[in-house]
Order: sequence, then structure tokens, then C-alpha cells
Amino acid sequence: MTYRASFCTMALLLPLMACAQDSTQPDSTDYITEGVFTKGVEGPVVDAKGVLYAVNFAEQGTIGRITDKDQADLLIKLPGDSIGNGLRFNSRGQLLVADYVNHNVLAVDMQSGDVSVFAHEPAMNQPNDIAISASDTVYASDPNWSKSTGQLWMITADGKVQLVEADMGTTNGVEVSPDEQFLYVNESVQRKVWRYELDATGKPVNKSLFYQFSDHGMDGMRTDTQGNLYIARYGAGTVAVLSPKGELVREYRLKGQHPTNVAFGGSDGKTLYVTMQQRGAIETLQVEHPGRAYMLREQAKDQPYP
Repeated sequence: MTYRASFCTMALLLPLMACAQDSTQPDSTDYITEGVFTKGVEGPVVDAKGVLYAVNFAEQGTIGRITDKDQADLLIKLPGDSIGNGLRFNSRGQLLVADYVNHNVLAVDMQSGDVSVFAHEPAMNQPNDIAISASDTVYASDPNWSKSTGQLWMITADGKVQLVEADMGTTNGVEVSPDEQFLYVNESVQRKVWRYELDATGKPVNKSLFYQFSDHGMDGMRTDTQGNLYIARYGAGTVAVLSPKGELVREYRLKGQHPTNVAFGGSDGKTLYVTMQQRGAIETLQVEHPGRAYMLREQAKDQPYP
């Protein structure tokens, strides 16, 4: 970013077109090379040691582990025909996996590698993305792509499933605000981002429209410590940043056009990892503020967390 700004500052000696072209260059670089993951790469999440995980490493139905640039290997193969989508860690260090094939949220024991069913709900279409509160309440988006509809579910820390809302648009990205006061849910086809208040029990209430895009789709979302919302803009090839007031404050340009999800990591929590459908790659860029997930990991450092 700094280099491009200084380049354009020197534009008195260069054609104006040079700066116009330069502004279209991506803000991201490849962290994991194209084709290492399948086109179903999704669900990036970072543990307390800075290790990145994402689904569908080399083949569908797997979870990959990334320890450094271009250093990826297999963590586990999910049982049966299960295929993961969204990933999150809970406060006990379990890796939760949205299994969209079998209407499950799975739990992976990071010490043994054992996989168990954390929650099962036959009425789910296909749990897609998941968010988690500091008290381990899970929120799951549940789209029906063929009908352009969706649902939103709430799952307690002990795995009890409750329907929050049916008859929504195509629910996809979901995330909690850093102050735990709000839940954000987007609808990909309808291009809407909704905000719910979270009551004392963690239940989403008082839904209101937070933002609506005029083009392209949306996928996964994460918040930073300042309450800004980072949205993977599927088809646009960008990560959009919305302020806590619902204002579009910037867009980061990516190499590929089809980002599926984002996660914060790095030594200071300001590295954003972006999973890229079609490319089967993971791109990375630097942002201004640490992620909410990084803040939670820092707070949990004294706990037995992977």
C-alpha cells in the first residue's frame, strides 16, 4: 500500500494512466498457491499458535493445516461423506465444523483427531457458515440455494439447537460484533446484510437492515476489534469493509474474483487470510486493526487451547 501511494505521488514525472492502472493492482498476495486446495476451499480459522486451517485440502471432505507460506498438509479426513464449510474454535479448543452434507456441526478434538457430532438438526438445509460468541453460543447460517431462501440457527454451548428465523433470503456469512452486542448475517442472492441485537441469553432479536450492495454476491464475514465488518464479495474479487455505522469505508482488491471467506491471524492479528474458490488458493493481505477472533485468542492464552 505504501509503495503504491508513493508511486502515485511521483506522478508528475509519469503519465496519469500509470497511476490509474496501478490502482487496479491487487492488495493481496498468494499465501497458498493455486490448486493446493479444491475449488471448495472455505472456512479459514486460526488457532492460538497462529496455525491456519481451511476445508477441502487436496480433496473434498478434508481439513488442511497451514503453518507458513506454501506449507500445507492434511489435518484430518472427515468421516463418511461429510464435507465441511465454516470452521470456528470454541473456548475449549475444539474445532467446530459446519457439515453441510449431513445437517451437522461437528467437533474435532485437536489432540486426538477424533470427530464427534456437536449438534444435529434434520430441519437444516445445509449449515454453511458459523459464528461463535465468547460464551460458546454458535450461530449457523443455513441456505437453500435452489430456492434462494435460508434460515438462521442458534446452538447452545451444550449442543442444543434452536431456530432463530426461517423464510429468510439466502443466508451465508455470519459474525458476532467484538462487544457481543450484535450478530451480523448476510443474504448472498439478495445482497443484504442484517444486524440483530443479542439479548442477555445470546438470542438474536430486533433485526434491522445494516447494508445492501447493488451488485455481486457475499460470502463469509469477520469483525475486527473496532467493530468493522469484513465481507468476502463473491464475484467482485474484493473484501469490503463496513464500519459499525453501516458505511462502506473501503474495499481490498484480490487477485481472484471469488473469495469465499476471511480470517484474521499473524503475530499482531492484522493479517487477513482469504480463501479463493475457483483458484483453490488462499490469499493474504494486511489490514489496519486486529480481528475479533485474535482478541479472543489473546484473552484465552492461559487456557488449555490448541
